[in-house]
Amino acid sequence: MICGLLTRLSVMAQAIDWVLSMQQAEAAKQKTAEEKKRAHRRYADAVLALSKAFALASASDAAQEIRDETGFFQAIRSAMIKTTESGGKSPAQRELAIQQIVSRAVVSTEILDIMKAAGIESPDISILSDDFLAEVRGMKQKNLALEALRKLINGEIRSQSKRNVVQSKTFSERLEAAVARYHANAITTVQVLEELISLAKDIRTAHQRGEETGLSDEEIAFYDALAENESARDAMGEPKLRVIAHELVMNIKGSVTVDWMHRDAARARMRVLVKKILRKYGYPPDLQDAAVQTVLQQAEALSAEWAET
Repeated sequence: MICGLLTRLSVMAQAIDWVLSMQQAEAAKQKTAEEKKRAHRRYADAVLALSKAFALASASDAAQEIRDETGFFQAIRSAMIKTTESGGKSPAQRELAIQQIVSRAVVSTEILDIMKAAGIESPDISILSDDFLAEVRGMKQKNLALEALRKLINGEIRSQSKRNVVQSKTFSERLEAAVARYHANAITTVQVLEELISLAKDIRTAHQRGEETGLSDEEIAFYDALAENESARDAMGEPKLRVIAHELVMNIKGSVTVDWMHRDAARARMRVLVKKILRKYGYPPDLQDAAVQTVLQQAEALSAEWAET
């Protein structure tokens, strides 16, 4: 049974890698961004159309003859579109899921995602060690390695957005820029894979900042909010920004309620509190409004967690 599963995973990995490579090759021929996007959606759209047709004719002998092939195509599509997040599905995905149940055309009741096809059993950022990244770099199916690593990184960035809005935004922009250059054929599969490996290492390093700076994760998040503007960072200096970040956490944490961001009066009080702290430490006046906005966004991200403590 284990041997059969490993064989299936190997076949799926090769199939996904082939589809991804074909889609990238097709996208390379297109001139506009929309045409390139369509090229990258071509397989998923084609399988969705096939699934609709199969559902309509599933009782016929002709449909039953291609049942297994249709199920295989659906399994590959599911693996490619499934993300590391458990968020909602699009109407098209929900429709396909219903059709799969009705037609019973899926090869197995287990829907494998692209992580498992790539041999990644526990898609967690903590596994982004040098050994793991070296294993990803050495995978034969480069397109599959790229897609699996992209989804793994994207999942971590989404998770991080609940804790550090500035840092997650920075990493998200780097990920999107690298993938965009790849889709525009400005860099090769190997080159974009190297960029994502470098990004993964930077994300891993970011998790260790607390140990190096002596700041809590919450303080680091507010430090990043204050230091997002390079001019402010240069004018204030790192030591003073750390002090401000610490005071922001102490004061904001003691003032938040679950729904403060939805009440105008509460938001106004919070804005006054933040401005008062920035003025106290001489944060550049012309940069205060932008800093206050970012600090409030960070406070919103942490509010639910704080209100429960």
